Amino acid sequence: MLWQKGRSSDNVVEDDSGGGGGGPSFGGGRGLGLGGIIIVVIVGLLFGKNPGDILQLLGNMSGDTGGQPAQQQMAPAGNDTQTEFVKKILGSTEDVWGQMFQASNKQYPAPRLVLFHGGVQSACGQASAAMGPFYCPGDRQVYLDLDFFQEMQTRFHAAGDFARAYVIAHEVGHHVQNLFGIMDQVDQAARRGTPMQGANGLSVRQELQADCFAGVWANHAQQQLNWLEAGDIEAALNAANQIGDDALQKQARGYVVPDSFTHGSSAERVRWFKAGFASGDLKSCDTFNTAQL
Repeated sequence: MLWQKGRSSDNVVEDDSGGGGGGPSFGGGRGLGLGGIIIVVIVGLLFGKNPGDILQLLGNMSGDTGGQPAQQQMAPAGNDTQTEFVKKILGSTEDVWGQMFQASNKQYPAPRLVLFHGGVQSACGQASAAMGPFYCPGDRQVYLDLDFFQEMQTRFHAAGDFARAYVIAHEVGHHVQNLFGIMDQVDQAARRGTPMQGANGLSVRQELQADCFAGVWANHAQQQLNWLEAGDIEAALNAANQIGDDALQKQARGYVVPDSFTHGSSAERVRWFKAGFASGDLKSCDTFNTAQL
């Protein structure tokens, strides 16, 4: 991937607060939001955490406090290669989504991407690096520990620049969902009793849509920059395949439990990324009104 061709974003910062400490400690329901709940569940799948602990965390998130952004010490991100890569990818997401929003006579408020090490405090609560990348709707920021990229390669065998770009684009996809009001609609449906987990649950449909949005970004970014090389799309598809619920559960437990799915199967994640990439059209990403995921 010729990622150096992209424009560097000014919205990448580093968290200097030294946040972290023990494990993630979340509270105030709406501050965490559905995206955060999904992340907590996937942590259990990724690292073999006790499901009872996850359920306890979920049970502590039933309130609605408005989720005010946490106070953080931020500094401009450095200029090492990995950080420059993140800046270029985020810059491309800003250009693509900015153009698409402008086409609808809307402005695109770009998210800030916070790089952290070990742990971080967000409006969604305190998070450890074990959570992996996540989007916090409470402060409209993406959070990323760069060590996760090494984890992708060693633990999940998902190497390649475009595989890493897909991860960032997926989290930005959640930001787009937040701007469209999709996250609020999902939260409201969940409060009415619509199941979040399960092969057809709200969580799965929301995550698959973020995968599709990542594909839409990839389509337009390629048109703008012509930066993809042979094997790049396959790298992204491999990453999507490696982090499907079925693949993660089989790795952690040795068996698959579809009723506990939160992100979708490997085949579904690949399918929806490909749908977005092939069409470049948001209309192809309606995962909430399709019977077949």
